[in-house]
Order: sequence, then structure tokens, then C-alpha cells
Amino acid sequence: MALPILHAHPLSSCCQKVGIAARVLGVALDEQLLNLGDPAQRTLLDGLSPARKMPVLVDQGRVVAETSIIIEYLQQHLATHGVRLIPEDADAALAVRFWDRFCDFYVMTPMQALTAELLKPERERSDEAAEAARSLLLKSYAALDAQVRGRTWLADEAFSMADCAAAPALFYAVAYVPVPGTDADLLAYVERLMAHPAVADVVDAARPWFQYFPGRAGLAPRFYTADA
Repeated sequence: MALPILHAHPLSSCCQKVGIAARVLGVALDEQLLNLGDPAQRTLLDGLSPARKMPVLVDQGRVVAETSIIIEYLQQHLATHGVRLIPEDADAALAVRFWDRFCDFYVMTPMQALTAELLKPERERSDEAAEAARSLLLKSYAALDAQVRGRTWLADEAFSMADCAAAPALFYAVAYVPVPGTDADLLAYVERLMAHPAVADVVDAARPWFQYFPGRAGLAPRFYTADA
């Protein structure tokens, strides 16, 4: 049987979120590079995703879009038996979904806003938009610092979908806005994320592409150096 196809790009934080989840769940995917600079690839994406966003999963003709929905689909239909990223307990599952959404909306979104500003011609950049994104990130860091205090992972005792969302969002966000030293619990959590085998594998796969990340100057040297 053919592997499910994931149309994705290694540099994308959204694609990395799904890649981490697939590795934890033990799901083998045919990861096909989606190059949005190619008109044919853009047309392909337009036909697969109502929002025209990657990643998109195609499994035996069934199309699944949006990162959290893809992860839920992987868990329901393709995961190694007994492995879960969303707990069976309903209340615990709500906590995971909440922190997954928090990371997407309040960490990944302002990070992407800062990326978008850098991609604009300098005369078109908005200092106000960039400052608003930085301010939101600092508020989000404080909330995450409080949440991880006294716990290993973000929403549950086990690594969950919330951590899949947090890892790439924080990886890129801290390149723009470092976590303040006062948020020591969050700093320690970021290190745990980076040491997780699934996260480390996805980061390694993205290394050749970091040269194209607009905030690459803020990446730690262990992940990227301009002369490497």
C-alpha cells in the first residue's frame, strides 16, 4: 500500500509541526517537497487546500488540511497502536487542544508576522506591526513560562500535540525575540523540546534551508552559521 503523501516544505513551521507528530506517532509519510515558487506546485496546492496553505495530507485519495486536523487524523487512522498525542481523557484532551491553539495563534502567528515584515521591501515595512508582534511574543512567553513551571511538557505529562506546535513556533520565534532570562522555566522547556528525538530530527532535516529564513541571524550557532 502506498504511503500517505504529505505535501510540505522542511523550512515551514506548520509543516515541521506535522513532521514532529508523524515521527512520534510512528507514521511513515511520503514527504513531497512543495515549492510555492513553481506555478504548477501552486496550482496543486490550490486544488488540495481550501485555504491554499501547506501542509496537506493525502491518504488513499482523502485530503486532510490544517495542522491540528492532520495530526488528529494521523492519530485516529495511522498511528502505532497505543501511541497518542491527544489524550483519551476528554478533559486532558481539551488542555492539549487549548495549548496547541495557543502556540499556533500567539507564538507562531506573531513569529510569522515578523517574517512577513522582513520579506517586504524596507520602505514598506511597518515598525508598528513589528513592535506589536514582539510585544505579543513576550506576553506569550510569560504565559508559557507559567504553564511549564513544575512540569516536563506543555499540556500533559506526556509529550503531546501541544508540544508539536510549540517546538517549531518557539524555534523560530526566539530568533526574533529571545526568551527573557526571567522566564527560566520556559528556557528550560525550549531545551527539552530541542532535545526530543522527533524535534531534533525535523530540525536536522530543515538545516539546509535555514539560509532562506529571514530571521536566520538570530538562530543559535548550533543550528545555523552563515559560513557552514
